[in-house]
Amino acid sequence: MVTVTRTDPRVIAESVVDPELPMLTLADLGVLREVAATGDRVVVTITPTYSGCPAITEMRTELHRRLTEAGHPEVEVRTRLDPPWTTDWISDAGRRKLAEHGIAPPGHAPESGPGPVPLRLGPTRRHARCPRCESADTEELSEFGATACKALRRCRSCLEPFEHMKEI
Repeated sequence: MVTVTRTDPRVIAESVVDPELPMLTLADLGVLREVAATGDRVVVTITPTYSGCPAITEMRTELHRRLTEAGHPEVEVRTRLDPPWTTDWISDAGRRKLAEHGIAPPGHAPESGPGPVPLRLGPTRRHARCPRCESADTEELSEFGATACKALRRCRSCLEPFEHMKEI
């Protein structure tokens, strides 16, 4: 008789990194919502940062691959859009990792009530601290950075450019 040893599916799912922010795990980012295991079946639920997130396919594929390789033969990855993801779900460790990698972490997300999340096309937060020198004297260069969820800023003190993760 062959005994199959399986790694805890939550531990595996929590270690999968975000394809756009590889310094963060899906757990750090708050995208990983649930991991449920019953017998051979593992169901993982994720909430993308926004409904059109281009990285969602890669997240799903990597979760499925890693869990299957860890000995879980039946894996389902579900996407849940309600409640919608918010930057408030980023863990303290995730915020530290963003800053360590030169990305200003988001402040608190704007309040929203139940139901659909309104689209606000106003400017991003105007007072992001520099992740390198901690100066509050920064300026926005562009509302859009390498990904839709980041803005490009520059520190007026150390003169270094940096990305700022927008509040959602």
